Amino acid sequence: MNRLKQLRELGQSLWLDSIARPMLEDGRLERLVRDFSVTGLTSNPTIFDAAFAATDAYDDGLRRGRAAGMSAEAVFVALALEDLRRAADLFAPIYESSRGVDGWVSLEVSPLLAYDTEGSITAAARLHTQAERPNLFVKIPGTPEGVAAIEQSIFAGVPVNVTLLFSREHYRAAAAAYLRGIERRIAAGLDPRIASVASVFVSRWDQAVHDAVPPALRNRLGLAMARRIHRAYRDLLESARWRALAAAGARPQRLLWASTGTKDPAASDVLYVEALALPDTIDTMPETTLYAYADHGTVGAAANIGEDDGEDVLRQMGSAGIDVDAMSDQLQRAGTQSFVASWRRLLQRIEHAA
Repeated sequence: MNRLKQLRELGQSLWLDSIARPMLEDGRLERLVRDFSVTGLTSNPTIFDAAFAATDAYDDGLRRGRAAGMSAEAVFVALALEDLRRAADLFAPIYESSRGVDGWVSLEVSPLLAYDTEGSITAAARLHTQAERPNLFVKIPGTPEGVAAIEQSIFAGVPVNVTLLFSREHYRAAAAAYLRGIERRIAAGLDPRIASVASVFVSRWDQAVHDAVPPALRNRLGLAMARRIHRAYRDLLESARWRALAAAGARPQRLLWASTGTKDPAASDVLYVEALALPDTIDTMPETTLYAYADHGTVGAAANIGEDDGEDVLRQMGSAGIDVDAMSDQLQRAGTQSFVASWRRLLQRIEHAA
């Protein structure tokens, strides 16, 4: 476990990209916190769809909800919040000792609202109230419509995990929405300490271009985009605008690496974790990736990647015919569609529960 502890000492938070009721009931999540330096977790519709399909632990709750006449979505939210409240309580000591920097769990608004600003605002506020936990993020996608919902939700005091960010432009839009929300709170005399994270999806880039680039460029685009975004993140934290907000008591919107499990079986299973072991960031990873890094990850590998390496890779991608600007929006749409498909399967599963 020393490798994971060293990542924590470097200043990176390790979150689990998974949740299922059995890991709460058999003590597995508690063990990951105790022995594997896990200090938070994230969820999404695909994770819960897999959890509901893999276990009968939700069956009694499904039947009770359906018998009570609850909608499939209401049943899901109730059951998901049961899990996430338990996880949030487990992380509560971390949340308190870090003064709200760490120890978070996340629940996503319906992906059907990805292009509905007002619907997202309403849903985020409702989930925040229902959660009854200070350390639960509401996830809102960084679509153009989601960006407007992020600003309003932050202003309303809802902690937001911005999801489905793929490019520097996506990140900057999400960060600007967060800043505007905080600035509005300060102008209104409200507490500026509303937490947020910006979740950047990494490995999906490499999946998308795997067959379109030469072998030498495979599994390099996701990291190049991540490095570009990390530079923008640092630039923002050094800006006069952010320093003024920090002086007023605001906290930075932390950068979170998502989709860090390796998809290509020919590549290292800790490729993304090693390369993105950067201070003041979060890596949320699948359980298998966490175990792999604990077993054979190399601490300090990120230091061997030069600041200009990412831009050089992006230039090579352009020469290979890859338009990353167009692809970033395509990947965001595809990610939204994937979550919608998982969401619909999940609701159908609930509707058909006996």
